[in-house]
Amino acid sequence: MAAASFTAAKFLAPVAARSGGERAPPLPAGASSSSFARAQRRGGAHHPRLRTALAVSSDVLAGNKAAHAAPANPAVTREEALELYEDMVLGRVFEDMCAQMYYRGKMFGFVHLYNGQEAVSTGFIKLLNQADCVVSTYRDHVHALSKGVPARSVMAELFGKATGCCRGQGGSMHMFSAPHNLLGGFAFIGEGIPVATGAAFAAKYRHEVLKESGPNGLDVTLAFFGDGTCNNGQFFECLNMAQLWKLPIVFVVENNLWAIGMSHLRSTSDPEIYKKGPAFGMPGVHVDGMDVLKVREVAKEAIERARRGEGPTLVECETYRFRGHSLADPDELRKAGKGFLFHFMSVLTQINKISRID
Repeated sequence: MAAASFTAAKFLAPVAARSGGERAPPLPAGASSSSFARAQRRGGAHHPRLRTALAVSSDVLAGNKAAHAAPANPAVTREEALELYEDMVLGRVFEDMCAQMYYRGKMFGFVHLYNGQEAVSTGFIKLLNQADCVVSTYRDHVHALSKGVPARSVMAELFGKATGCCRGQGGSMHMFSAPHNLLGGFAFIGEGIPVATGAAFAAKYRHEVLKESGPNGLDVTLAFFGDGTCNNGQFFECLNMAQLWKLPIVFVVENNLWAIGMSHLRSTSDPEIYKKGPAFGMPGVHVDGMDVLKVREVAKEAIERARRGEGPTLVECETYRFRGHSLADPDELRKAGKGFLFHFMSVLTQINKISRID
C-alpha cells in the first residue's frame, strides 16, 4: 500500500506551523490533495521509490477546510472510546502520583514523566495484539500501562520492590515485561530503535521461515522515540534496514518539541521529521499527537500495513509534555501560570469528543 492511501492524511501540510516553523507552499488553485497525489504518482516524483512513498500530514490544508474536514466522530465505538479515555486517565493519574512520591523522597534516580503525551501511547498501543511488541524510551511508564502491565507492578518497580515488573532492578527508565512483550525502556538516546528493528526481523523470520505467525498476519513492533533521537545514526540505519527487508515495524516519533531543554526547531536542519521516511522509500506521516482519535486512525492503517507485510511506516506525532525533561528539572520551559491550563487541555478535549459519540 502506498503512502498516498493513508485515508486520514492530507498531503504536504506544514508540520512546524504550530511550532513557529515555516509554512509549506500551498497546493495549486483548485487542486485537491488527492488529485495532487495522483499527479505526483504520474510523474511528479522522479525516483521510482518515491512514487509509492510520499510524506503526508493529517493537518487540513489552509483554504481547503470545507473540502477536507475530518468527520466529527471517526470510526470508533462507544466502548472503544471509553477504553481510550480510561487508559489516558490512568496514565495521567499514575504519572501525577509518581511526581508526588518523588518529591516525598520515595523514589530515587531520574524519573521522566509522560504528562501531555498520553494520546500517542493510547492511540497506538491499544490497537496491538498480545504478541505484538513495544520498545520504549526512558519515558516508559505509560507505554507499559497501555500494553497491559498492571499499574501495581509498574509502581512497585519505581519503588525498587521485588514485586516490580523487573523485580525492582530496572527502575524508572528500564521497564520490561516478557508476558506483555514490552521489550524495555532504554536510557540512551536511540538505543531502543535497533532492538525494535531486531524484534521486527524476528517476527518476519517466524512468519516466512518458521511458519509460526498467527492467522492475522505478522506480529508488529512499535518503536517509540523522541524528536531528539532523529538526529542520531541508529535512526537512519534502522530506517534503511527496515525498508530494505520490509520489516513489520512502525517508527513512532513522539515530537514533544523539546530535546531536554533545546527547542526542536534549533536542534535539527529540517524540523519536519516525517519527511525523512520517503527518503528511505517508506511512508512518512504527520499527525496531531494531542488528539487520540486522529492518532488511532493513522496508527490503525500503519499497523495493518505492517501486519500485511508491506513494510515500515514513519509516524510523527506532534505533541507536548507538560513537565520538564525529568522531575529533577525546574519546569521553566513555559511562563508561570500556563501549566495548569495546559495540564487539563488535552483531557478536556478528549471528554468533549467522547461525549459526542453515539
